[in-house]
Amino acid sequence: MSNGDLGWITNFIWGIADDVLRDLYVRGKYRDVILPMTVLRRLDAVLEPTKKEVLDTKASLDKARITNQDAALRGAAGQAFYNTSKFTLRDLRNRGSQQQLKADFEAYLDGFSPNVQEILENFEFRNQIPRLSKADALGTLIEKFLDPALNLSPNPILHGNGSVKHKGLDNHAMGTIFEELVRRFNEENNEEAGEHWTPRDAVKLMASLIFTPIADKIESGTYLLYDGALGTGGMLTVAEETLQQLAKEHGKEVATHLYGQEINAETYAICKADLLLKGEGDAADNIVGGPEYSTLANDAFRSREFDFMLSNPPYGKSWKSDLERMGGKSGVKDPRFLIDHAGDPEYSLITRSSDGQMLFLANMLSKMKHSTKLGSRIAEVHNGSSLFAGDAGQGESNIRRWIIENDWLEAIVALPLNMFYNTGIATYIWVLTNKKPAHRRGKVQLIDATSWYKPLRKNLGKKNCELSADDIDRIIKAFLDFKETEQSKIFDNAAFGYWKVTVERPLRIPGIDHERAYTPKEIKALKEEKGVDPEAPPVMRKIHKSGKPDPIHGLFEATIKGKPCVVEYEPDSELRDTEQVPLMENGGIEAFIRREVLPHAEDAWVDEGKTQIGYEVSFNRHFYKPQLLRSLDEIRRDILALEHETEGLLKEIVGALV
Repeated sequence: MSNGDLGWITNFIWGIADDVLRDLYVRGKYRDVILPMTVLRRLDAVLEPTKKEVLDTKASLDKARITNQDAALRGAAGQAFYNTSKFTLRDLRNRGSQQQLKADFEAYLDGFSPNVQEILENFEFRNQIPRLSKADALGTLIEKFLDPALNLSPNPILHGNGSVKHKGLDNHAMGTIFEELVRRFNEENNEEAGEHWTPRDAVKLMASLIFTPIADKIESGTYLLYDGALGTGGMLTVAEETLQQLAKEHGKEVATHLYGQEINAETYAICKADLLLKGEGDAADNIVGGPEYSTLANDAFRSREFDFMLSNPPYGKSWKSDLERMGGKSGVKDPRFLIDHAGDPEYSLITRSSDGQMLFLANMLSKMKHSTKLGSRIAEVHNGSSLFAGDAGQGESNIRRWIIENDWLEAIVALPLNMFYNTGIATYIWVLTNKKPAHRRGKVQLIDATSWYKPLRKNLGKKNCELSADDIDRIIKAFLDFKETEQSKIFDNAAFGYWKVTVERPLRIPGIDHERAYTPKEIKALKEEKGVDPEAPPVMRKIHKSGKPDPIHGLFEATIKGKPCVVEYEPDSELRDTEQVPLMENGGIEAFIRREVLPHAEDAWVDEGKTQIGYEVSFNRHFYKPQLLRSLDEIRRDILALEHETEGLLKEIVGALV
């Protein structure tokens, strides 16, 4: 079926909303009726030829008192779903009263298999029936979807002479129509579209970043794909199509199984329905969702590992309720977020409760395959805060450290601004794998693709540009070339790491005995009584009769009562400071302190017990292009031109007021 035919069918269904629902619903709510009705009409048309077999099988099973009937009824229907009511949609036309139509329509819905019931429940479609019935719109709606001009059946409609009047819709074509309807509704509601709908151009880029680098290594076999922030499922379906196409081009046969989890009930229903409409009933059974299925607090696939994973998790969104369900920050024991790393058996990946996006990445990393040849490949969209938010030792920084020190991060791609429907902020695709090729090991590539885009003729919410096929090819080429260019920078893993060093200076109190050490209680009293004086001698808190001086680490040489010793000074909390020392600093922390700190504060030292390792990625530092200032001659010419343009203007204004 041509794109024109599919577009006509989509427009016809779109028109039903305006015809039937215009005065009954606001435009933003049309989807609550049209999407589930589209699903119902397709399922009804697919099940029509086997309706009698299903009813006969149901009667036989009931007579034999068999309670577990699902598999047998699926077999009778020849599909992954069925309907055991005595009605089809065609049977519901021409009811004498709205009350009878409402009762029969509800009985028809009740006859669907459990997987379809779950879709209807999450669409909350039954809640719409009283409203439609009361407005005398339910019958009209059914009639519109049964219009002879609209064929949602896989079988063609024929003329009397046997020629084709309306072509049948295969599963792929039906899925395309449904996805187009979802896209249009998302664009109508662009204020919320970005929450559940990632633009198709971004998804295609993510799929290409995952599959293209290993296209020639894909073997015939079975591959598992996963999305932990599923939305309407577009990422999984595009990824599946991309993998199948690449496998075909390389003469391989692959089977794919899709898995996903989505907390929003409606988008979960859309995804599950889309898979059923495409004939992927098994995949639909692997999609889990609804309000009780938060990926963070209630992982539906704890024991699963996946080959390929893609996701666009919510960013800047609080996960406080999930954190409370998991036992609070100190009570979280989930092995996805409390791991063994860097010698710490309880290394915490728990982020701020105000933003849980990095935890979705940690969730995916916990599901990587380590024993296969290709391992796992991951692409995930994040905003800029994932690059740098969180201090050393905090959750976000710990996640970055865990990833980079395990050498899992291949690249980060900076996307153009205004790529998404409901936000114009900077976004980035993280590309990860646990089986890096040899030439990438120990390295991370940053790609600046912010200037590679095509403007849209009409904005879609905040989205005013898109990635063309050429733009995607250019990004993939930069990734595969793995060379230093103006848009591609390559770094050692350690280039993103730093030590967070606490620098102390001694507390100085006037009138103290500089040949004795003071207890914490004495120091507190002296400070309250005499105050602090930067010219006073430092307060000693400990005296070592023997030992080697190490002033960089707070062990100072002194002479007390004529004898040499080593002393420690009480730090002044008001003078305490921190420094970020790059892990690649030549000479390490000590060289940095000698060069950057001691020339300005010769009594400073490092509190080694407080030193922590952090990681951050700064795109601006590596790709910032300073704007050249205009020359004085250019500025002068512009001023003279403005004077010339406005010559006589003041006289005209003053003259008009006289």
